[in-house]
Amino acid sequence: MTMTPKKTFVSAILFLLCATTFANNTNKVNFVGQWGITIDGGGVGWLHIFDTENYLDAELMWIGGSVTPVSHVYYHDDTTLIITRTHEVKKSDTRKHILTSTLTITLNGDQLTGTMMQPHSDGGGVSYRKFTGNRMPAMPKKPDLSSLKYDKAISLFNGKNLEGWSIINSNDKNGFYVKDGLLSNNPVQPKEGHINYGNLRTDQEFTDFKLSLDVNVPDGHNSGIYLKGLYEVQVMDSYGLPLDSHHMGALYSRITPSVAAEKPAGEWQHVEITLVDRHVTVVLNGTTIINNKPVLGPTGGAISANVLAPGPIYLQGDHGNVSYKNIVLKPIVK
Repeated sequence: MTMTPKKTFVSAILFLLCATTFANNTNKVNFVGQWGITIDGGGVGWLHIFDTENYLDAELMWIGGSVTPVSHVYYHDDTTLIITRTHEVKKSDTRKHILTSTLTITLNGDQLTGTMMQPHSDGGGVSYRKFTGNRMPAMPKKPDLSSLKYDKAISLFNGKNLEGWSIINSNDKNGFYVKDGLLSNNPVQPKEGHINYGNLRTDQEFTDFKLSLDVNVPDGHNSGIYLKGLYEVQVMDSYGLPLDSHHMGALYSRITPSVAAEKPAGEWQHVEITLVDRHVTVVLNGTTIINNKPVLGPTGGAISANVLAPGPIYLQGDHGNVSYKNIVLKPIVK
């Protein structure tokens, strides 16, 4: 069939449009994947960028709090990605604002570089935080827990003093103390002002291990047990509440317990946590509530984005009056 000049021109335009679209798709730097984020000035984040059938999407953990979906993610050009996240700020009884923070990200090989721009809630300006990110290493296969071998048990708390422990940030106040054989925390706040209470870490660092301890959580209080300084197992008075990734024994905002096994506030509870090959198992009061689940990345409050490096056990110190005893760790022998 012979094509008319008009049809030939239309076909050529369609071909160029298709070719341009293809080029745009193939020339874009591939940001898709999971990234551990190190933030200038202190702080750790985690970013997961993924491609659905129809659009690009992402979820983010920034310094503290939960892993949450972003508001939007899009390419500014072939080498720059823009991510926005929003939160609502109540200005008065009748007025609310939506604050939008913007991450501008570029990629060089397997390392991100970027800037987070955050507007001040009073409208008086913006703050900037630079950051870098590295692709998360591939997740190992699920370990066979029945074949694990353990080294000699290490008692992390001597029941007498804080020997072997220290506050992570020396500028923070230490609310931890030892009395009657218990390691307790009492972060009392004044009537006016605010005191920053520090998190308590072991001087030793560990890789894979089984950690066991007893914890007592008073009514309405909470804390957290950080594995390698990376992953928080939640400690909370959540007796009688629905299953949630923020309740007792959960891996904070990441893994929800399969069953509720916590005791009422004020009772001693026994916790056993196994971390091996970036998989976690939590046994609470004799019941397995998380069974050998992969941990995709750091949780809020992590002190490092390097999931392969050894790290300390640390106890959250700024939340509540929680007591611990019988803290024992068994390193896993590879």
